[in-house]
Order: sequence, then C-alpha cells, then structure tokens
Amino acid sequence: MITFKTIKFKNFLSSGNQFIEIDLTKSNATLIVGNNGAGKSTLLDALCFVLFNKPFRLIKKEQMVNTINNGDTLVECEFEVGTNQFKVIRGIKPNIFEIYQNGQLLNQHANNVDYQKTLEQSIMKLNYRSFIQVVLLGTSSYEPFMRLKARYRREVVEEILDIKIFGQMDMILRTKQGELSKQFIDINHQHSLLTEKVELQSKHYDVLTNKSSTVITSKESQLEKNNKHIKDYQTQIDELDIRLNELKEKSLEKKRADVKANKLAKLEAKIETNLLNHKKNLDFFIHNDTCYTCTQPIDNDFKQTKINSEANKVTKLEDGLKELLSEIIKTETQVNQLTGLATKMNEMQIDMAKIKTSLDNLKSQSGDIQKELDRYKGDVTDIDKLEQEILEMKVKLSDITEEKTKITEEKKYVDVAREILNDTGAKSKIIQKYLPIMNQLVNQYLQSMNFFINFHLDEEFNETIKSRYRDVFKYESFSEGEKMRIDLALLFTWRMIAKMKNSTNTNLLILDEVFDSSLDFEGTDDFLKILQKLTNENVFIISHKSDIMIEKFPSVLRFEKYKNFTRIVQ
Repeated sequence: MITFKTIKFKNFLSSGNQFIEIDLTKSNATLIVGNNGAGKSTLLDALCFVLFNKPFRLIKKEQMVNTINNGDTLVECEFEVGTNQFKVIRGIKPNIFEIYQNGQLLNQHANNVDYQKTLEQSIMKLNYRSFIQVVLLGTSSYEPFMRLKARYRREVVEEILDIKIFGQMDMILRTKQGELSKQFIDINHQHSLLTEKVELQSKHYDVLTNKSSTVITSKESQLEKNNKHIKDYQTQIDELDIRLNELKEKSLEKKRADVKANKLAKLEAKIETNLLNHKKNLDFFIHNDTCYTCTQPIDNDFKQTKINSEANKVTKLEDGLKELLSEIIKTETQVNQLTGLATKMNEMQIDMAKIKTSLDNLKSQSGDIQKELDRYKGDVTDIDKLEQEILEMKVKLSDITEEKTKITEEKKYVDVAREILNDTGAKSKIIQKYLPIMNQLVNQYLQSMNFFINFHLDEEFNETIKSRYRDVFKYESFSEGEKMRIDLALLFTWRMIAKMKNSTNTNLLILDEVFDSSLDFEGTDDFLKILQKLTNENVFIISHKSDIMIEKFPSVLRFEKYKNFTRIVQ
C-alpha cells in the first residue's frame, strides 16, 4: 500500500517563493475551498507533476513555472511503501529529479526516462493512467474509465489487479523466444549439414572398404574402350578436315569464276552497245544520200568507204560477241558446278561439330573415370584416416543433437509460458475471477447513490447497461449526472479491488469539483454517505459549494490569492 504523507511546492503555478505544504494524512475528509483562480486545483497538478512529470490539467511545462519569479519551481512529495520511506523532488529552472529511499538518494540512471520507470514500476508500481483512475477524479482533464479505449481500460485493470508483471514477463520471454528461435534455426542447420556429411562420408567409406580389383579392372576396361572411341573419332575429324580444306580450295575457284562471269557480262553489254551503234551507222549510210545534220549531199566515194568500214566493224563485233557468249556459257557452267560446295561444306562442318561434341563428352567421361580410378587406387591407404574422421563427426553430431534437444525443450517451455502469460492466458483467468466482484461492487455503489441500473463489464471491458424500465444502453446514453455516478462507482470499485489485492491501494483520494457541475444535491448527499463508510482513507474534496459542504467536513483548507500569489488561510 502507498501512504502519501505530505506534499509541498513553491513557484509552481500561482504559488510564490515560500513553500505551501499540505499534510495528506491529517484528516479522513478535507474540504478544499476558495474563489476561482485561488489555486485550489494546484494540489492535483503538483501531485501529478512530482510523481509523473506531467500536470493533471492540460498545462504546458513552461506554464507550470510561476511567471513572476520565473524559476526555482520545486515540488516535493513524501510517501511510504511498506516499511520504506520515500521522498521525490522534481523541479524546473533548474531541472531537478531526485528519489530518496530512507534518506538515501537512489542512483540516478543515464536518463530521466529510466529513472521515471524506476519510480513507477519498482517503487509505486503505478502508472499515470491508473493513478488518475484510483486517486484523482476531476472535471478538467480527467478521462473517466468509461471513455478510455478498450486496451487502456485493460491496462488500468491489470495495474489494479497487480498482474502487469505477467505482461512484463511476457515481453522478456518474447525476446527470449526470438533468441531461441534463431538458435534453433542455427543449430538445426548445423545438425542437417553434419548429418548429411556423415551419411556421405559413411557411404564413401563403405565404397572404399567394399571395393575390389574387379571394380578397378572394370574402370580400366571402360577407360580403354573410351580411348579407342576417342582415337576413332579423331580419325574421322582428320579425314573431314582434309576434305574441308579441298572444298575450301574449290570455293576459291568459285570466287574467281564469279569475278570472271561478272567481267564477261559487263564486256557483253559493252560489245552489244558498240554493235548497235555501228549497225545504226551502216543503216544510215546505206539508206541516206544527204547528211541529216548539215543537209549537204554525201559523196558517193565517202559513202561507200563508210559503208565498207561500218560493215567490217559489225562483222568483227558479231564474231567477237559469239566467242564471248561461248566463254560466258562455259564460265556459268563452272559457277553452277561449284555452287553446291557451300552446302557440302556446311553439312561437313555440322558432322564435324557433332563428332567433336561426342569426342569432348567421351574425353570428359574418361577424365571422370580416370579421377575415380585414381581415387580408388589412392583411397585404399586412407580408410583408417576416413574412419577416424567419421568417428569424430559422429561425436560432434551427438553433441549438436544434445544441444538441439536442449534448445527445443527450452523453446517449448518458453512457448508454453508465453501462452500462459499473454492476454488470453493467466491474466484472462484472473480477470475472469475478479469480473463478477467488480460488477457486483459497481452496482452496489450505484445503488448507494440511488441509481438503480444493472451495470456489467465483459472480459474486453465493454459495458452493457440495463435500466429497470428500459432496454440495453451504453454509457454515452446517460446524462452527465448519471455518468458521474457511474464514474464514482467505478472509482470506488477500483479502490476496493486495490485493497483486496493490496497492489495500487493508496490512502489518498482527491475529487476536484465533482459536486459542482454534474451531481445534484441528492447525489452529493449519497456520495458523502459512501465517503463516511471508507476507512483508512484521506479524502480531499475541492468544491465551490462551501456554503452547503463546509459543515460536513472535519477539516477545511481555504486557498486565496494574496498579492498575486496563492496561500492557504488557516
């Protein structure tokens, strides 16, 4: 149980340079009153700030520093947990965060985040969200349990039931589970590789121990046959190579014949052109007596001379053309005869490639046979060495198998533990056990405040609310006053459960203006009746209704502003 004893603060919000100190155990019920802005709610902000480094209300950190003195903001809180006395000091300008246990300063971690975790998880065992559900209830920034998301509702209940340790253990085991999974993958891989190596080496050992001269003779016989085939293939390749060279020579003749045929074709065209021109000239002189250019008569002697000359040239050209055509026919015949050489050469090259492929395969096979034969001959002396290696590998395999078994067993236990520790495991069973008690207490407190509804939370902390004269309703269906009654009933329920579990149980309960807005006069009386039944509680009520409330409280704290600073008037 956490027993809050004192809190004091200075230069915090509207407080001045002198400490304002409040004894949190002075009275079972204390009423805090004062005008608006007098600083009544400073107690809530100071308590949340010193414990969780955040105010209760929506205030920025720089706004918590008194604007007049502008520094030396300091809040101190003393409380006890069991037999240990604690004091927490937190300040701004300069920044201070110190935790004392039985008068000794606890070793501060490298950063304030870890130091804060020590305070929340190891000392108070209470986080901010659970704190404001069990200790504080206000109208400013308080978020009622029913307005929290389902996962946050569960977090609050787990904190109250003191079962968050299961989640922390689950986080630790999750890391362990990941490490074991990686170790299992690694060791399983090693086990598989070594097992396969032992099997291969054992087979090789069996081959070596069971082999005989027959095996070697068989390999040598196969190698001899292969060598004979290799020689035959090489002979075929040599013969094909000779024939290919002959065909290559002939292919050069074809190229020369092609060049000659091309030249003869050009010469034929040239002779035919000249022959045509001379025939035209001969025909002109035979059939014309006048020059068509100058229109002068052509001399008969000149004419006869030209006719004889042109006729002689035509005869020579025609004889030459005949000889040329004969040569062209001869050359074309030669070209046609040589044309099939390329096809034959291509076919022979394909045949040669096939033979070379067979030859290469046969050489590769012979090489493998030779290596295998050499290994057979050489391994005879290595049997003892191989046997020792196999024995050593089996010993190592046995060790790895044993380690694999241990990791498998440990992983199995971690997997089972995680199933127990996760949300559907032990935590769920504990919550199932306490849910009926929670629902019973909530309904009892609601009836004490004359609010006769049937309130039920399921295992996911979703509510079902049934009214005596109405169907099923949700929390948001009710008026603000009715919602406040539900919030109060849940607050008292969590405190009662905390007492039963002695986990987040505290002596302190602070209610900020809960009577001033949502609760009517009858609801206020009902609520005060509940307070009177509480034992070992230090309840602080912040209210504007001092005229109707002050007589009902044995202790009253009155806040006021004096020269712009908050002070307590006795």
